[in-house]
Amino acid sequence: MGEMKWYVLRTAGTKEKKAAEYLEKEIERSGLQDEVAQVLVPVKKEIITKNGKRKAVDKLLFPGYVLIQAELSAKLENIIRNMVPGMSGFLTEKKSANGAQFERIPVPLRDEEVQRILGNQDENADSAAETVVNYEIGESVCITGGPFSGFTGVVDDILEDRSKIKVIVEIFGRKTQVELSFTQVTKVTKV
Repeated sequence: MGEMKWYVLRTAGTKEKKAAEYLEKEIERSGLQDEVAQVLVPVKKEIITKNGKRKAVDKLLFPGYVLIQAELSAKLENIIRNMVPGMSGFLTEKKSANGAQFERIPVPLRDEEVQRILGNQDENADSAAETVVNYEIGESVCITGGPFSGFTGVVDDILEDRSKIKVIVEIFGRKTQVELSFTQVTKVTKV
């Protein structure tokens, strides 16, 4: 057998994971598991705070693309191009076949590109999820949890590493700084 190489496949937007699942099922159904080492949708874990609740989400590193490590055969290439819903084929380059006609040839990734992508993927798998902060200093927030629930205040400081936020609230006519978690505040919606 030949050498397995990494290729980039184009997918419809927001259909990367589904296209990868369909591709894996089609490879299995066709008995081509020996030709494919892995199908990969590179993601990064992030924690977002929405409506006062923290949630871990997978953020795509390359939206619209799926990676495959394979030894390309005509049958596998046909499956990828024509039989997987949401997938539109390879990243290719034009090669002159005979004078005026051009043929689209799948281009494998260079080794340094593969190492960078796989290194990022391994790093993301090993590290804790990154918190995405959607608050800004000076922004008005409403406190939704803890002893100051129902108070409104202004963001004074953001402590991303601790998932905390410092808010200035007025208590008994005096401005006081309170430290809260991201889940204890929401943005004030302007009417």
